[in-house]
Amino acid sequence: MLKLMRTPLKYVQGQGALLHVYEEIKNLGKSFLFICSNSGYKSCHEKIEKSFEGSDAILRFEIFGGISSIGEVERMRAMVKEHGIDCVAAVGGGSAIDTAKATAHYENLPVVVIPTVVATDAPCTGLSVIYNNDGSFSNYIFYPKNPDAVIVDSDIIANAPVKFLVAGMGDALGTYFEARACEKAKAPSLENGGITKSAMALCRLCYETLLEDGYKALKACENKVVTPALEAIIEANTYLSGVGADNGGLAVSHSVYNGFTSLKECEDTMHGSVVAFGTIAQLVLEDAPKEEFYQVLEFCASVGLPVTLKEIGVTDKERVRIAAENACAEGESIHNMIGDVTPKQLYDALITADVLGQEYLNQR
Repeated sequence: MLKLMRTPLKYVQGQGALLHVYEEIKNLGKSFLFICSNSGYKSCHEKIEKSFEGSDAILRFEIFGGISSIGEVERMRAMVKEHGIDCVAAVGGGSAIDTAKATAHYENLPVVVIPTVVATDAPCTGLSVIYNNDGSFSNYIFYPKNPDAVIVDSDIIANAPVKFLVAGMGDALGTYFEARACEKAKAPSLENGGITKSAMALCRLCYETLLEDGYKALKACENKVVTPALEAIIEANTYLSGVGADNGGLAVSHSVYNGFTSLKECEDTMHGSVVAFGTIAQLVLEDAPKEEFYQVLEFCASVGLPVTLKEIGVTDKERVRIAAENACAEGESIHNMIGDVTPKQLYDALITADVLGQEYLNQR
């Protein structure tokens, strides 16, 4: 298996970054379609327009339907054709990003990502999650390239709800441990290639950054201020986790997410929260060193990520069995683990993780 490494062509981050959008993407065309979430449009469009002042570029802002559905992608593709768009941009969270990526891919255009939250590592990755028009899951799209530019304005992130930053840290928490498991098993990355030393270095740095700056960043975001720690966590949630996962691969953490989100009681639990608990379960399966295991528990508890099943909305052990079965379905990333994992083994690990998490919280 050949080793490979893929990243966005350009990553830009900092306070006031929206005022530099034109300078960063002017080489991508003359007409731009900005696919926005409601909140993304409200918080960003004036600054983006200001960055284009004095240019001859044509801007069109469109608020999308809220889900990266087949119908929304088709609607945006029709808009691209009707208005002769040269470049597609996303302004918002994961669904707006996935819609813009798919639109640009099918129309063979460059794509720019301007995230307004850092709840997942979607901005930098070369894939989308697409849903049917009724909201049910349809498919993943894996793209031949990553975004042409990712632009993150730290002021926007600092003023977003804190729960998104925390969820992003949960998603980022799985990055190193899942990549480490894939490297041990010689399993492929999300890009279906061998894992490079560069990828593992980014994954490791992601975890180290969470430990060093996670709590401090949380406090900054709670007070809507930008500090070096918040800047570090924005980069960890967005770039280090996104590029790390893309090139490092997935294992138990994300399969646990897929398993639990099939349960009605977990439908509203944030992606990163379940991934964080899935990471604890993976460490149980690996029989990770005690020091490492409790380091992860301490981190999760300090920033408000779940360490028990109750915190992700599950109190019935029979429901855990169902989630474990679903997490071990054919094609799930849990099968990247050395020796594979059965539903019974995963169930046992989830219950053990829950018991240890409860004990830890009681002793704090």
